[in-house]
Amino acid sequence: LLTVPIFFPMMMALDFGMSAEHVAIWFGILVLIVVETGLITPPVGMNLFIINAMDRSTPITETYKAVSFFVLSDLIRVGILVAFPAITLFLIP
Repeated sequence: LLTVPIFFPMMMALDFGMSAEHVAIWFGILVLIVVETGLITPPVGMNLFIINAMDRSTPITETYKAVSFFVLSDLIRVGILVAFPAITLFLIP
């Protein structure tokens, strides 16, 4: 979140073949997804520690292994949204 004020003007200055409003919406959605991925990514994913605190008998390494599929799917989703930004904008007229 600290880098959004730095990267937002840079994204607005680049030409993606979309209007400025669409670039802002696309970048906002992308930032939300990346922040959400950061909350479940080891070693400092806050949500991992919350999930692990619910069941103290489960080691944290097992929680890391269990979340790896979700991290992989989030990375694929971010790649698709970067490659095809129109996916985030198809509901906007």
